[in-house]
Amino acid sequence: MSDASIHTPAQTKEASFGDFFALLKPRVMSLVVFTAMVGLLAAPGSIHPFVAFVAILCIAIGGGASGALNMWYDADIDAIMTRTQSRPIPSGKVTGGEAYAIGMTLSVFSVVMLGLATNWFAAGFLAFTIFFYVVIYTMWLKRWTPQNIVIGGAAGAFPPMVGWAAVTGGVSVESTLMFLLIFMWTPPHFWALCLFMKTDYRDAGVPMLNVTHGRPATRNHILVYTILLAAIAIGMAFTSVGGMIYLVTALVLNAMFLVGAVRIWRRSDAACEADEHKVEKRFFGLSLLYLFLHFGAILAEVALAPHGLGGW
Repeated sequence: MSDASIHTPAQTKEASFGDFFALLKPRVMSLVVFTAMVGLLAAPGSIHPFVAFVAILCIAIGGGASGALNMWYDADIDAIMTRTQSRPIPSGKVTGGEAYAIGMTLSVFSVVMLGLATNWFAAGFLAFTIFFYVVIYTMWLKRWTPQNIVIGGAAGAFPPMVGWAAVTGGVSVESTLMFLLIFMWTPPHFWALCLFMKTDYRDAGVPMLNVTHGRPATRNHILVYTILLAAIAIGMAFTSVGGMIYLVTALVLNAMFLVGAVRIWRRSDAACEADEHKVEKRFFGLSLLYLFLHFGAILAEVALAPHGLGGW
């Protein structure tokens, strides 16, 4: 068990609904919901609108359950890092035991309900996603290897595959490419954040790449992963979920992303300190829009397809 259960601050006041909702990481959940919805809507075949709603709700609840269990286990390092000190557990608003109970309850509920509403392949996929994020990433990789974000990023990349499976009962080239799009986006997104978070991860003992290998190596990795990401993103344009709208979106976004990665690659630590990591912050800001715009383009292709305007 993590030290989180030992070092969790005593609860100082009665928690509000907002405090418990914050355990579910609603900002992260919004991306989970959106990408899962796109995967579900882009999948071939039909699904009743109410069943589709229930499926997305279950995936959202499963994502929130993962967030609660992550906060339960990581309460010790969350109390150290500046950007996480205000989370419900380190701030003393919610106890570790409450977070654990909520996370486990919602995990079971979301998996069972998804299985009953759609199919057990999709439910099993959701269960594996929760397990991967909580056990493989949070409990193991995050504190053990600088490849934590690379491998652990798979947890956040599964939702569109779960959405696709809810309709089809399986996987495909298209759902795999949607997975890879998120999977390859995650490292440069988080490494850019690490470059201007200074000593947060080092102080917390988290072996992020910039802590273990230095900032020059991190910049090299950002560039390599951005190049690979561009190939995957543009390649998806030529599948059944792509089309001209998606292709134009992918070309523009990945050109901007590549330019940003090259600018970061060329930077020195002195230049970063001089302008307070202006380039890195701009790249990180673009990365926040990157996935929403790519998946939004897929959604546009799906919406226009019945009118003969989407796809090829």
